[in-house]
Amino acid sequence: MDLSLIPKIKHLDSNQFFLLAGPCAIEGEEMAMRICEKIVEVTDKLQIPFIFKGSFKKANRSRIDSFTGIGDEKALKILQKVGTAFNVPTVTDIHEVSDAAKAATYVDVLQIPAFLVRQTDLVVAAAKTGKVVNLKKGQFMSPSAMKHAVQKVKDSDNHKVWITDRGTMFGYQDMIVDFRGIPEMQQYAPTVLDITHSLQQPNQTSGVTGGKPELIETIAKAGIAVGVDGLFLETHFDPANAKSDGANMLHLEYLETLLTKLVAIRKTINLF
Repeated sequence: MDLSLIPKIKHLDSNQFFLLAGPCAIEGEEMAMRICEKIVEVTDKLQIPFIFKGSFKKANRSRIDSFTGIGDEKALKILQKVGTAFNVPTVTDIHEVSDAAKAATYVDVLQIPAFLVRQTDLVVAAAKTGKVVNLKKGQFMSPSAMKHAVQKVKDSDNHKVWITDRGTMFGYQDMIVDFRGIPEMQQYAPTVLDITHSLQQPNQTSGVTGGKPELIETIAKAGIAVGVDGLFLETHFDPANAKSDGANMLHLEYLETLLTKLVAIRKTINLF
């Protein structure tokens, strides 16, 4: 897909992977601004096309007392304000058909969560907004099965579609990344690797998802070596106290070091 179709995206001539990054959930305006400011600083320095990510609500929670959001309209307005303040495009996930048109008013990319990627009405509603649609591969799906989700978007007269691999269930409480699936899915649409959710350890007895953030760099390097089109990661200046998915986030202070290494790998790969 031509990234130039996304408003405000920069560094298109850098021949780099593109990056979707930000906090798991929008917890407030100050935190969103602080995180985006740092990511913009780093991605501008490294010439990486960047899209700011933040969920305006979290619908897939194990426990009823888990954080789900600060209010839909409030969070969406913060996403819009961040995008305007830093002149970057934004992406958020949607969970219900009614979310599609509502979120499309505020953001540039609509994301379909992995657990919902087979929900035809939701995928079609996102496609019909005319926004870019980012399809998370279901943890339970083969790479080849994603061609049908992509086709739903295209059959809805929208060819602006990506796939994001976020790992595959391995037993009850672990995830693995099958890198063989990246080139296969690239036959259907540009493919992104989610390097933080791929390291989740879901279904913990506590009802709070765990993770292995110490392996973020390993998974990211492998993804770049395989040739992914983009990377997805969640980052926070205080992961231990993040209200959602802190266990598998990258600490914001490590972002520049990681991306610098990945840019060097991408440069090497581009020589061949």
